[in-house]
Amino acid sequence: QERLVESGGGSVQAGGSLRLSCVVPGYMCGNYCLAWFRQVPGKIGEGVATIYYGATTYSDDVKGRFTVSRNCGKDTLYLDMVSVKPEDTAMYFCATVNQQCNTDNGPGFYRYRGQGTQVTVSS
Repeated sequence: QERLVESGGGSVQAGGSLRLSCVVPGYMCGNYCLAWFRQVPGKIGEGVATIYYGATTYSDDVKGRFTVSRNCGKDTLYLDMVSVKPEDTAMYFCATVNQQCNTDNGPGFYRYRGQGTQVTVSS
């Protein structure tokens, strides 16, 4: 089982910023679709952002506020979050799959996922 490890979550006030990181196996970084999705208890996980061969997609909820990127020299996926809102509060997961993906894909679409990092935004 491949291991993905997220970090960077925490508590932040509305309007603030946060950077999430996810270390992925090296062979995945440049060749797999890398994604962030988020989930709150009792709800289905929703795609937030994806990156695949340099092309990115974002959900409408985060477009213009979040930026997905990767540094394959460090085998790391990032999610830069600015102007955060209380409704961004969720457990954030990174996930990977060996084919094209986008934010319409649910958590079950991905082959591998991390354990998650909690983001809490207070008003």
